[in-house]
Amino acid sequence: MQRLRVARQAASIDELDLQLETCDPPAHTADQVLVEVRAAGVNRSDVAAALGRMPQAVWPRTPGRDWAGVVVEGPTNLIGREVFGAGGDLGITRDGTHASHLVLRREAAVEKPAALTLQEAGALGVPFVTALEGFHRAGMPKPGDVVLVLAANGMVGQAAVQIAAMRGARAFGVTRRAEACAQPHCGVRMIDSSSTDIVGVVRDETGGHGADIVYNTVGSPYFEAANRAMAHGGRQILIATVERPVPFDIFQFYRGRHSFVGIDSLALDACASAALLRELLPGFTSGQLRPLSVVQSACYPLTRALDAYRAVHSIARNRVVLLP
Repeated sequence: MQRLRVARQAASIDELDLQLETCDPPAHTADQVLVEVRAAGVNRSDVAAALGRMPQAVWPRTPGRDWAGVVVEGPTNLIGREVFGAGGDLGITRDGTHASHLVLRREAAVEKPAALTLQEAGALGVPFVTALEGFHRAGMPKPGDVVLVLAANGMVGQAAVQIAAMRGARAFGVTRRAEACAQPHCGVRMIDSSSTDIVGVVRDETGGHGADIVYNTVGSPYFEAANRAMAHGGRQILIATVERPVPFDIFQFYRGRHSFVGIDSLALDACASAALLRELLPGFTSGQLRPLSVVQSACYPLTRALDAYRAVHSIARNRVVLLP
């Protein structure tokens, strides 16, 4: 098998040393499967870990959290099946998915629906797992709810607006410039934050009610507007930030009966992530959910993995995928 190897953290993307190694496939036990990896998404967390921003990361290791492939060894009924998954442990505290083969527990392998290609399945794990876990913790959207997604064209943002729409909520999406939703079938109301008052639009178009759920995928840049846009009893989900300190009006918080929910998808191992992905399978099968866009120009062989990492570090608009 071939695998990428990071021996130690790098101070910058220019110093990142990704080595391609050849080795024997890892051994597996009776409750595990050996998967031949066909596609593996590259997440910002993969790059961040390699740059030393994940203190729990173990060195040396093979990076990668998302994957899709074919079972080549394991229980007879699974051999030859196309499966996919993700995990907060993969590529962080144990060897990950940026390799030609992967061993993991059989319950961590989710059978791929026919509606998804292997490349699509290998690129959707972390964004959709993160989005769904946020809604689980904050309360799932329901018909009549107003959901405001900040940075709606980001990877998690695209997943969040789709899940909200599938659940019957009224979705607003915010971007930094005028652009259509990357998932136009969602019917999300897009707001250009560079020229429009986010809070004014949400309040005006909901009769002053505001957002029952705010999914803030970028943290500090939208934190103040997110708080002002929340309905009475509203919840804000936070998964990332640019600046750690933010202005916080305690009076507004408790008088509004607001809640903040923090999500760290690294806390969800491969089996926990698989359970969330299985919950989303009916949506992908029915077409209510669509995978993130994968274009061939953003797909790389393992020999060009550093180019893939550089693209993600530069905030690529398309999902970046390795094709072992």
